[in-house]
Amino acid sequence: MKFSCNKNSLLNEIAVAQGIISSRNTMSILSNVLLEVKDGNLYIKATDLKIGYETYIPVDMEEPGSTTVYCDKLLGVLRTFPDGDVKFNLSGDKLTVDSENGDTNIQLKVIEAGNYPELIKIEDDKYFEVGQKDFIDMINSTIFAVSSDETKYFMNGVYLEREDDCIKMVSTDGRRLSFIKKDIVITDAEFKGVIIPVKILGMIKKLASGQGNLQIAVSDKCFFVKFDKNKLYSTLIEGQFPNYKRVIPENQSYTAIIKKEDFLTALSRVSIFAEQKAKKILFDFTEDTLTILSEENEIGNAKVKVACEYKGDDMKIAVNYMHFLEPLKAMEEDDIAIKFSEANRAMTLVGVPEGDFFHIMMPMQL
Repeated sequence: MKFSCNKNSLLNEIAVAQGIISSRNTMSILSNVLLEVKDGNLYIKATDLKIGYETYIPVDMEEPGSTTVYCDKLLGVLRTFPDGDVKFNLSGDKLTVDSENGDTNIQLKVIEAGNYPELIKIEDDKYFEVGQKDFIDMINSTIFAVSSDETKYFMNGVYLEREDDCIKMVSTDGRRLSFIKKDIVITDAEFKGVIIPVKILGMIKKLASGQGNLQIAVSDKCFFVKFDKNKLYSTLIEGQFPNYKRVIPENQSYTAIIKKEDFLTALSRVSIFAEQKAKKILFDFTEDTLTILSEENEIGNAKVKVACEYKGDDMKIAVNYMHFLEPLKAMEEDDIAIKFSEANRAMTLVGVPEGDFFHIMMPMQL
């Protein structure tokens, strides 16, 4: 195997591969990245047995071949090289890396590519297409509400299901729930509701350009996605996702409509004096005004009034301010609505006009 390529192009892909590889691997070869040169391209593969990644970059190929090399060290080497081309030459159990001007020569020990685990694949006809922007919107609207409690492993991912001509994504940590759907025509790809780990969704969000479509497939055990030059898959989280439809309020008595930017600004100011662990603040709804208050013992307090459209009983509700800040940042509407009935019952955050996204959260004790 002998080739040369642009350093920065390779560096970007090796950095992604290193993000896949677990630092706690007991199998030494899983700390490696697979490099395969053929047909004028360098194919790069990485896996931790739960997530797999494959991509390619064009190279100047002299000899085809394949090997695996310790990913972290290769990444470190590339970061120290100057911009320009980098030359690679595989000989025996060593991969030589040379700078373009020849002043640096690095040798890395390799493990034969035949020992590397096979990446999981699925038939091409199992894929269906979703707009990249739509899917990134869905990730942004749900990923923040995933539970980090490992004892509730079935809530450690985002639930994806198909219903008629739309796909839905839902996440919950037991105190809040985020829901979004997108209309999409799916012809032959059938799948039941599945729980997708956060890690692969974060990678899609990071790597996808937001232009064009991505292709998705779901099997009994894995979630697959292809876009641009990238192929990714992840094993699914096994377990029963909570019945989210039961917690969606059917009717809520009161609605307050607020300018999103005004609301975000007020929350940011008040959050400075919220206790850092509980993140508790107080909403005080009166006619056409929302007063937001917080107090941190022995440090100070804050009180900000925000104009809103509200007609109803005066109401004080204690909330976790992060349960509002995070979904608000994912919403594109200029105006938002807060719906509620009582101080101790679920609140709903939606856009105005109401779209395909909503966020439900439980209040805190006053």
